[in-house]
Amino acid sequence: MDRVKTFFKYALWVVLFIVFSEFIINVGLNSTYKPIERRDNISQVNIYQAEATLVNGRIRGLITNSQPDNLSNKYLEFDFYSKRDVFLGRKFIDINDLQENETQNFEILFKLEDVSYYTVSVLDEKPETEEIEILPEGWTTSEIILATAITLLIFW
Repeated sequence: MDRVKTFFKYALWVVLFIVFSEFIINVGLNSTYKPIERRDNISQVNIYQAEATLVNGRIRGLITNSQPDNLSNKYLEFDFYSKRDVFLGRKFIDINDLQENETQNFEILFKLEDVSYYTVSVLDEKPETEEIEILPEGWTTSEIILATAITLLIFW
C-alpha cells in the first residue's frame, strides 16, 4: 500500500509541475506582446486585439457589413510597418458573403520583425502581390504524438 501512495504522490507532483509550467510559459509569452498602433479610419473593421513582439504578432477583430458600404465579396488588406515607416509585409483577408448588418470574426497571426503599426484598406479584388504567411495555429493531436514518439526514441 505504501508503494501505491508513493507512486500516487509522484504522479501528483508531475501533474502539478506540468500545470505550473504551462501557466508560467503562457504568462511569460503573453507578457512579451506589446500593443501596435492602427493608422486608418475604416469604421466597419473593429480591432479588439493588435499586439506584436520583436518577431511575431497577432491581430483579432470583427468585420461589420453596414448599409452605406457593402463589404460582401471584398478583401481587407493589412500592411505592416516598422517605427521608421519601413514596409514589412502585407496580408489579405477574404470577406465572405456577409449579409447586411452581419459580422465576421478574423484573426491574423504573423511573423514579422519589429512591427510598430499597421493600416487596413478595403479592396474589390486581391492583387497579385506577395503576401506574408500565417503562422500555424497549433499542432494536431497526431503531430504531437509523433513528435513525442520521435523524442522518446532519440533519448532511449
